[in-house]
Amino acid sequence: MATTANIKKDDIINHSLAIASSVVNLPDERMWINYDREADVMYLSFRKPQRATKTIETEDDILIRKDGNKIVGITIMNASTRGN
Repeated sequence: MATTANIKKDDIINHSLAIASSVVNLPDERMWINYDREADVMYLSFRKPQRATKTIETEDDILIRKDGNKIVGITIMNASTRGN
């Protein structure tokens, strides 16, 4: 019989594997991920510092941060409610 801890661990592993192929297809080789639990916002940065000059807001509360034509970051609001 599986314990609750093992089920959560398995869920984390399965979710991580599910997004792996998408992550490797992102625009840059390096990425920094920060999550603000209190605000429930996840920040993906493809360059440090980002120094974005333009932000595009999508209809589903995702901000695409750009510097010229290059995407330098993505901000995902309400991150914990995604993919469920």
